[in-house]
Amino acid sequence: MSVTPIRVGFVGLSTTGWASMALGPALLHPTLASKYRLTAVSTTSAASASASAEKHSTESRPVKAFHGDTSAIAKDPDVDFVIVAVRAPAHKEAILPVIAAGKDFFLEWPAGLNLEETTEIAQAAKEKAVKTIIGLQGRHTPVVCKIKELIDSGKIGKILSSSIIALAPREAGFWGPRVNERNEHTIDKDAGATILDIALGHELDIVTHILGDFASVSATCATIYPTATIFSATSDETRTAPVTAADHVAFSGLLKSGAVASVTWRGGYTSTPGRTQFLWTIDGEDGSIRVEEDAINGAFIHIRDPKLFLNGERVPTDENWGGFSGNIRAAWAEFADGGQDTKYATIEDAVKLKTLLQAIDLSARDGVRVGLN
Repeated sequence: MSVTPIRVGFVGLSTTGWASMALGPALLHPTLASKYRLTAVSTTSAASASASAEKHSTESRPVKAFHGDTSAIAKDPDVDFVIVAVRAPAHKEAILPVIAAGKDFFLEWPAGLNLEETTEIAQAAKEKAVKTIIGLQGRHTPVVCKIKELIDSGKIGKILSSSIIALAPREAGFWGPRVNERNEHTIDKDAGATILDIALGHELDIVTHILGDFASVSATCATIYPTATIFSATSDETRTAPVTAADHVAFSGLLKSGAVASVTWRGGYTSTPGRTQFLWTIDGEDGSIRVEEDAINGAFIHIRDPKLFLNGERVPTDENWGGFSGNIRAAWAEFADGGQDTKYATIEDAVKLKTLLQAIDLSARDGVRVGLN
């Protein structure tokens, strides 16, 4: 358990994006003040690094500014733990110097551009014996914790099946025919931010955390919208771009427990009245669990708290969980405390998840059922 605050170097803490919107506020929240202290930041340019350091410095606790290669921040003696929150193509290059310096780290999902990179990162971390935590914070949302509690306690008996239908709506501005310019990388199949990489990645980590691993999968992927209109949030100008990533993913599989599972993600539909945003049904021998959300973006349950029902009756969850940064805080607090009974995801979990995602991709590409060890 951490006695003095862990000194944190933050790679990618600029003024915009996911890091500044969720990870930064989580780290700086009062509930983590006794566990973590920001001591350094690193961004791509000297100007942005200086601006970030100035924003987060206090008179008694200045924050150092680094830019470019992550070796400098990783080697800084005032840094114990490094958070890396950059886009997937830069994950490997950013994290390997951190591991080489022997520093524990948090790496945002998808923890590498592909399975090969994630495996390389995991092997390097193992060789250096560094502790790892990955940005798969959905395990800590109240609804996920409650579902696992209900199932583990036998409330619905032996699990027979699981079925999910989910929507990445057009209004969100990614994975569809109308994409915000800041999300244009999400329609590139090689950028590590497709609907399979991100939406299913987060969701399937939750599914396997609760129900166990898959034994086999059979999948279909399709690009329903082959061209996207790229729009700007600051002007009326638009342009078109080709879509190389799938915007629809559907698969079924057998869990190692023997239960049958199916998942369908649709990308790019408008949120018309009555359209399903998210519905997850888990059937057991003695009952059922239903999880649903009608709000736009409700399918992203790693950052949402959808409605939960046990045998048709609403089950309350923690209403004061703190939103999408609350589950990040919970994961980081667990990491800092260093207990044995933890549920935060590690780089080894990331390798296992990437193996599943690759199996889905291969199944869809080759039209075959793919087994998993």
